[in-house]
Amino acid sequence: MVFLALLAAFVMRRVIAVDWVSMPKPHILWWNTGALVASSALLEKARRQLRAADRVGFNWWWTGATVLGILFLLGQALAWRELRNSGFFIASNPATSFFYILTATHAAHVLGAIAAVVYVDIEALRFTLGPAKRTVIDASAIFWHFLDGMWLCLMALFYIWG
Repeated sequence: MVFLALLAAFVMRRVIAVDWVSMPKPHILWWNTGALVASSALLEKARRQLRAADRVGFNWWWTGATVLGILFLLGQALAWRELRNSGFFIASNPATSFFYILTATHAAHVLGAIAAVVYVDIEALRFTLGPAKRTVIDASAIFWHFLDGMWLCLMALFYIWG
């Protein structure tokens, strides 16, 4: 609901804006997108390995996805730093305000998802999670995929209309 409200505010503000100035998008956003999409693919590969009773394979793929998720967050911090160093602050204009607010909201949700995938990772590496305890694994992966989809929507919004 938070994303929906912020996206509605973005659209409404963009429609009535006379002071909207598109900002340059940091190139690292494309790397971040790649990391996030790849992490989703690795989570699915890990889930397939678990279904095939390959616990070691699951652990490797899930850990790889976790690392990519953390790299995504670090990349977001670099994007914000690049914008700040270029003189684009949250109060610079509506476009930068929405960019910071939407990406920070997404990052906060990713941080929560990272906590979930790290929990799964630790428990899986300790071999306390497995095929019989899939609920936490599936719920974490579904939430991660949702955030991946949200990010793709945000990227489309920023590059097409932002």
